[in-house]
This record gives sequence, C-alpha cells and structure tokens, in this order.
Amino acid sequence: MNLNATLFAQFAVFFILALFTMKFVWPPLMKALDERAERIANGLAAADRGKADLAAAEKRVQAEMAGARDEVQKRIADAEKRAAQIIEAAKATAAEEAARIVASANADAEQQVNRAREELRGQVAALAVQGAEQILKREVNAAAHADLLSKLSTEL
Repeated sequence: MNLNATLFAQFAVFFILALFTMKFVWPPLMKALDERAERIANGLAAADRGKADLAAAEKRVQAEMAGARDEVQKRIADAEKRAAQIIEAAKATAAEEAARIVASANADAEQQVNRAREELRGQVAALAVQGAEQILKREVNAAAHADLLSKLSTEL
C-alpha cells in the first residue's frame, strides 16, 4: 500500500499543481500570448496602412510632378510668346527709327537742295548782272536795281 499511497500522493500533488497552474500561471501566460498576438496583428495592420499610404503618396507625387511639368511647359510657352512680342516690338521700334532717320535725311537733302538753288540763283543773278554790264558797257548798280534783281532771281 505504500506504493498506492505514494501514487495517490503524487496524483494529489500533480492535481494541486495543475489547479495552481490553471488558476495562477495559465491566465497571465494566455494574457501575454493574446497581447503579443494583438501587437503582431496591429503591426501587420500598420504595415498594410503604411503600404497603402506609400501607394497614395506615390500617386500624389506623380500627380504633382505632372502638374509641375504642365506648369513648366506653360511657363516656357509664355516665355516664348513674350520673347516673340519683344522681338516684334523691337522690329517696330527699329522700323520707326529707320523711318525717322530717312525722313530726317530727306529733310536735310531738301534743305541742301534749296540752299544750292538759292546759291545758284544768286550766282545766276550775278552772272546776269555781269552779262548785262558787259552788254551795256557800263556798270549796273546792284543796290539801285535790287528790286529788278529780286524779280529776276525769283523767276530763275
């Protein structure tokens, strides 16, 4: 009976140990395992959210880059248009300046022609007086005949 009593004592100790383990050790272990499983699940969910956020961010970046490209193209087109306007304005200014220079040159040429005509009139009048003097063999007084010489110069 000694063997039976020992077995019974071992069984009672095992049963008490099992009850103690189930009552005091098993719940904290299960709680720790559940918490760890929850943390792992939260971590996996966060990783999935991170992947989704990364994909969304990549889409936003692509959209921003497309918008930036469009903006750059627009600015380049505006700059080219402005350059063409500046070139046209410069051409118009140059044409106006050229017309002004030509008009000034024409006016100067007209003045020179008029001066030359006046000089020629004066020279022709002097030659006419000399010719008349030689024809008449006497001296013609220019001051006395100024009215006659004036009419002669306007006729020439």
